[in-house]
Amino acid sequence: MSTTREHPGVAVMDAHAEHVHVVPFKVLAAVFTTLLVLTVVTVAVTKVDLGNFNLWIAMAIATVKASLVVLYFMHMRYDRPFHAMVFITALLVVALFIGIALIDTGAYQPELIPGYAPGMKQP
Repeated sequence: MSTTREHPGVAVMDAHAEHVHVVPFKVLAAVFTTLLVLTVVTVAVTKVDLGNFNLWIAMAIATVKASLVVLYFMHMRYDRPFHAMVFITALLVVALFIGIALIDTGAYQPELIPGYAPGMKQP
C-alpha cells in the first residue's frame, strides 16, 4: 500500500512522485486557444482554391494540432526524450505512407475519364 504526500495543492502517490507534471493553466489555455485558431484557419483555407496545396496545408495544420495535443495535454513534453523520438518517428512513417499513396494516385490521374465516376449521372 502506497502512501500519499502533499505537494502544493496536489496529492501525489509516492510510487509516481517523479512523474508529476503540473502544467500551469496559462499554458493549457494558450494551447487550447492555439488549437481553436488553427481550426478556424483550417476552415478558412477550404474557402480558398490553392489547387493541390489545399490538402498539404490541411495535413500540415492537422499535424501541428495533433502535436500540440500530444505534447501538452498528454504531457509528452515533460516525458522521457525516447518517447518523443518514438512519436516523431511514427509521424514520419505516417507522412511517408500518405506521401506514397498520393504519389500513386497522381500516377493514375491521366488515365481517368473526365466526368466519369461510378454511380455518377451522365449529362
